[in-house]
Formats: sequence, structure tokens, C-alpha cells
Amino acid sequence: MRISVIGAGECAGEIYGLAREVGRILAERGHILVCGGMGGVMEAASKGACLAGGQVIGILPGSDPREANPFVTCAVTTEMGIMRNYLVVQNGGAAIALSGGYGTLSEIGMALKLGRKVLLLGGWKQIDGVQPVASPEEAVDRAQAR
Repeated sequence: MRISVIGAGECAGEIYGLAREVGRILAERGHILVCGGMGGVMEAASKGACLAGGQVIGILPGSDPREANPFVTCAVTTEMGIMRNYLVVQNGGAAIALSGGYGTLSEIGMALKLGRKVLLLGGWKQIDGVQPVASPEEAVDRAQAR
């Protein structure tokens, strides 16, 4: 299953660790991680997945695949800027959100509009339709459940 991981473009500490753990679990369970391919939550999740032997699709805002974080295994360039957020969530069967600002909020909204399951591991609260989770394991468990 392809699962989108969305979140802050800059993060550290606890959020970075949670995102890395999400990526690791996704890879260990044979899922493909889809993200925006840049820094922060995207890089942390990519690192977790890549180091666990998984595949990472990074959907980039620009035209240069070298802009992807070093853990992306397949960089997709778009020249779409933030409009690529739609492609990030459209290409996952579910989305796991960690922290983030309005870009993450836009991805949450688009994922819900597309009928995707959205699991929230920190960050935005009280959004109708999202499912709060307490851990990376619970996020992946619920993302992969049909």
C-alpha cells in the first residue's frame, strides 16, 4: 500500500523522531511512503523508511530531482510549487499527518475530500473527519486497515 506522510517542512526533536518511526514501520510492513520529498517531517519519515530498506516517493515542488532529501528513492518533479500537495495525498491510500502549518492543513483537507483516511499524530486538532492516534504504530495500523 502507498501511504502519504504529511507534516511540517521544518521540525526537530519529538516530531522528527515520531516521523522517522512512522517511516520505519511503513517500510518494515512493506508499504511505500509518499511524501513531499523535502525536509522536516518529510525527511524524517523518508530516513526511517529508507534505512529500513523501504521505498520513498518524493513529490517535489520544483523541477530538479536533486532538491529531494537524500532518503527519497524515487523523486518526482512537478514544477507546481505547493500545488503538488494534492499529488502527495492523491497518491496515498491513506495519510498520516504530523505537526505542520497551513500546507499540512491543505493536505489534510484534500485527503479528506478525496475520501482518504487521515490519521493525526500531533499537530492540527479538532478537524472533522480526522482520526487522532497516540503512536506511530497505531497510525500505521489504522492507515493499513480497510
